[in-house]
Amino acid sequence: MDGNASVLMIDFLKTKVLRNPSLDIHEDTPLVSSGLLDSFALIEVLLQLEKLTKCRIPAARVSPRDLDSVRQMFVTAERIVQAPR
Repeated sequence: MDGNASVLMIDFLKTKVLRNPSLDIHEDTPLVSSGLLDSFALIEVLLQLEKLTKCRIPAARVSPRDLDSVRQMFVTAERIVQAPR
């Protein structure tokens, strides 16, 4: 995972999705399981993940668990990109 992409995702989450720039979020902060992100926010997050990774990530291949932390988001993106079609 590119550290810069991780920082950009955390900034996006804090400012655009959660609208709380002072929130303390790290790469391993639980986002979905803690209730910080709901199902509507996951669409925004998935689109931003595609933008940051420059890869198409089909929503049907991603579960909320796959987006529970910033680290897990990028692990999921890598898994999907590397998986045979």
